[in-house]
Amino acid sequence: MSYFRITLRRSAIGLPQRTRGVLAALGLRRRMQTVFHPVDAQFAGMIMKVKELVDVEETDRALTTRELRDARRPDPGFWVERAVPR
Repeated sequence: MSYFRITLRRSAIGLPQRTRGVLAALGLRRRMQTVFHPVDAQFAGMIMKVKELVDVEETDRALTTRELRDARRPDPGFWVERAVPR
């Protein structure tokens, strides 16, 4: 079973109540919040209503909160292979 990975990229401030209602039905409250929903015509229709505000990817499974947090963590930039003798 595949899932939509939906991330809210733009704020809903100043948008019509109907648009904010669609975001609430998807479970999106804050910017950069990510939710997972099964691929279904109902969710695809809601995504189309707010397509300018969200990023959507199709994934094979829903990720856990821990996995999402680890995916956002940047690389350290360098590795210390061994200490320099002093």
